[in-house]
Parts: sequence; C-alpha cells; structure tokens
Amino acid sequence: MDFIENIRRRARERPRRIVLPEGEDPRTLEAAAILQRDALVDPVLLGDPMAIREGLEKVGGDPDGLEVVDPRSSEGTGDYVETLLELRRAKGMDRAGAREAVRSPLIRGALMVRAGEVHGSLAGAVHPTGDVLRAAFWCVGPDDGIRTVSSSFYMVVKPFRTREPEIITFTDSAVVPDPTAEQLAQIAAAAARARRRIVGDSPTVAFLSYSTKGSGSGPSVDKVTRALELFRDMEPGVPADGELQLDAALVESVARSKAPHSAVAGAANILVFPDLDAGNIGYKLVQRLAGAEAVGPIIQGLRRPCNDLSRGASVDDIVNVACITSLTAA
Repeated sequence: MDFIENIRRRARERPRRIVLPEGEDPRTLEAAAILQRDALVDPVLLGDPMAIREGLEKVGGDPDGLEVVDPRSSEGTGDYVETLLELRRAKGMDRAGAREAVRSPLIRGALMVRAGEVHGSLAGAVHPTGDVLRAAFWCVGPDDGIRTVSSSFYMVVKPFRTREPEIITFTDSAVVPDPTAEQLAQIAAAAARARRRIVGDSPTVAFLSYSTKGSGSGPSVDKVTRALELFRDMEPGVPADGELQLDAALVESVARSKAPHSAVAGAANILVFPDLDAGNIGYKLVQRLAGAEAVGPIIQGLRRPCNDLSRGASVDDIVNVACITSLTAA
C-alpha cells in the first residue's frame, strides 16, 4: 500500500470534521464530494449556501448530506466576536473590527477549529498562504512548547535504501525564511511530532549543513550545531544528529566515511534544512528531477491543525491534505 492509499485508509477509519472555508471554489466542491462519498472526512463548507448547493450537484455531491455555513451571516456569531476580540484587543482590534473579521471565511473557519466545533481546517486554493496562516496564528496559536509555526513536505521517493519507496520529511520548505537556532530546533520538534501522526513511524532527525562534523566552519554551521543541542533538550527520545551533509544523512556508505560514530547518519527520515532557500529549492529539485511525489506543505506547530494549499492545488491534493489534516487532529 502506497503512502496516499495508507493516508486515506487511516482517515476513513475515523472520519473527523474538517472545515473548508473556500466552499465555493470548484476544486474544493469536487474534493468535498469525494471526501463525502468515500467517507474520508466529514467536510463542513463555508460560503454562499445556494452557490455551494448548485456546485455540489454539478459534481455529483449530496448537498443535503453536507453542512454548509454562510460566514457572511451574523446569526450565532456573538461568541466568535467575543473570542476574537479577546484574542486581538491587545493588537488594536475593536468590537466593530471583530464583527467584520468573523465574516471572513478564513477567520470563521479558524475560530471553529479553536472552539472545537471542527477538528481542523484546510484552505489556500483561493487565498494566499499569508492569509491562511494569519487566520491560524490569530485564532488557534502554537502547540504546547512550540513557538515557531512551520511546514513540512512529505517526499515520496523511489527506493534507494530498501526495496520499497520511502517517505522523507523536508522541513521547513514553505514558511520561515531565515530561522535562528532556537527556531530550527522548534521546527524539528514539530516535524517529529507531525511525522508520528502522519507517517506513523519513528522520526530520525538530521540537521543539514554544507559541513559534516566539523569538515567546514562558519555561522551557519554554528547555528545548526546549536539547534541540535536545543532539540535534544526538547525531544531527548528522538534520535538526532548534525551538522550533516545531505549524503551523510541519507547514504549509509557515505555516513561510514564522514560520520562513522553517528547513529543517525545514513538513516535519517527527517531532513531539517538550515533556511527556507535550501528547503524550498531542495524539495523542488527532488520533485522535478527525481520524480518524487511532494505532499504538502503541511503546516506544523499549531495547537490544532489549520493547513494551507497551493493555489495550483488539484482536487486530489485537496482530498489528500484533508485526510492528513484529519490524522494530525488526533
């Protein structure tokens, strides 16, 4: 069973309520119909009820079987207004601003997540990443012990260490441009927690660099080695090492030469990139030149899952990330 099949199977075993704030988007409607039909998650759509009903009928969905919420309606929004006002008053939001903000589908969806009315949210097919993350920051906030919200791509790569395809976590590839050592440690911790829920195996973390165990030097190397120290304090039970070059992190024969005493070298399944340049370029190189399947970005480090989509997301992308959102709501 491949990664996507496994994700969908596990989501189907315990369908959770996932809000889709972009309920009028044709791709989102088609994805919602699939999620409903295959009992993968229980979708809640935000938008104009008439437009959503017509859209669902066009793609073979059951409009009577899905919950639809119109965020533009003020009915029943008093608690949302009070919650948002409490969260944002210190940043200058007044009651009128809160009333207007809860009419935004992104804010409304994130507030539903915060209130526990749904298990998670998924948007980004229409809205920019910044807008999706802003709603999550405002309304949900970071997980316990995590101050840096970041992302991972789950790269499904061809067999190279065993006879089976592997899933390698690339982090962070979409959110934090130039992380400090403290932020790198937080990113790695969030990635390890997320991998347990999404992939279901044990995380093994490599902090990447152009240097392996002192072969090079410089501020970037110092940052990575400091991040490793902080990570080990945060997650003492997770195998981790650094600084490691990519080949030493992934290839056992190289690891024996470059880092012979490392228990992680050659066996890593989470790659922590030193900055967003490296992480973003890295995942796209592997995707385009090696033909790997890139699943993500999956937002990590939030108290409850609020995931982002590429605006070029396909229907399958939306279905798959909805299933992952459900799994991370455990």
